[in-house]
Amino acid sequence: MKKVVTLFPHWRLGGFGAVVSLALLAGCGGGGAKSAQASADSASVVAVKSEAVRRLQVEQIREYTGNISPYSKNMIASQSSMRIEKILVEVGDHVAAGQQLVQMEATGYLQSKLQVENLRVDYERAKSLYATGGISKQQIDQLQTQLNVAEEALANLEKNTRLLSPITGVVTQRLFDNGDMTGGQPILQVQQLKPVKVLINVQEEFFSLVNTQMAADVKVDIYPGENFLGKVSLVYPTIDNMTHTFVSEIAYSNSNLKIRPGMFARVTLNFGSVSRVVAPDKAIIKQAGTDERFVYVINGDNTVSHRTVTLGQRLSNAYEILSGLNDGEKVVTAGASRLINGAKVKEVLGITE
Repeated sequence: MKKVVTLFPHWRLGGFGAVVSLALLAGCGGGGAKSAQASADSASVVAVKSEAVRRLQVEQIREYTGNISPYSKNMIASQSSMRIEKILVEVGDHVAAGQQLVQMEATGYLQSKLQVENLRVDYERAKSLYATGGISKQQIDQLQTQLNVAEEALANLEKNTRLLSPITGVVTQRLFDNGDMTGGQPILQVQQLKPVKVLINVQEEFFSLVNTQMAADVKVDIYPGENFLGKVSLVYPTIDNMTHTFVSEIAYSNSNLKIRPGMFARVTLNFGSVSRVVAPDKAIIKQAGTDERFVYVINGDNTVSHRTVTLGQRLSNAYEILSGLNDGEKVVTAGASRLINGAKVKEVLGITE
């Protein structure tokens, strides 16, 4: 029997090889596209670190600044232009209420005093005459009026001749010397330094919480580490419509005169506790070009949302949040610089910004 061998033409082998090659290439090409897509999807997920915000009771402690002022201040002056006979005190002297500080020239006072004495004599004589029917009731009444007016003028002149201190305090200024004509200008200044006071501007949200006798801590920069216990002594009844603050007066007894007017002071008030959401400070981001602050909140689908927040006071390594966040929401604390609104994230441990 003859053996028959069939030979494939060269073009057929070539065609078959081409088909096989194309099939292989197609298979290889499909796998590469899937791998590239997977890599792209993986690269679009940002690794972040997060923390849940919490609602806590937060003490509403606020610090205010101001300058120490005397509790009261008086300028010692004569009502009219007179010559100074003698100034009885010096700057720095401690004086008591009612103490004489200045003796003015007494010529006018002595003349008025003599006139009053003469009027008294005339009045007493007139009273005797009236009792015997020698003068009328109208005449005695006129003399009585003249005497009363003269006595009031003498008393006023005495006040302007013997200048007394209206308060207990310290002489802080002397503006004239003995023998000067005052022209009615102040001669001395006396300040009350027990107690002293600080005026502060408090936010209107606390208006209903501030009352007299409320405790206040006072700190003075030149005495670092020392606290002086003061209290609210006066609350102004109106609120400034520009600053939305009101003035409160803080008094400190200053029994040892350690604090002096003009010193810079810091006053701390505690308005009690309020329930607030608290967020870690690492989550807070400042909006470029504005004063706004925002955070990235992680949603249930592992995307993030850009959320504007209103900050309250700083609490060590956290912030009190007045608005913008709810209790339990997760905020990004690391990796935020690589995020945009709506980005997909994966929470991991140990990463840094």
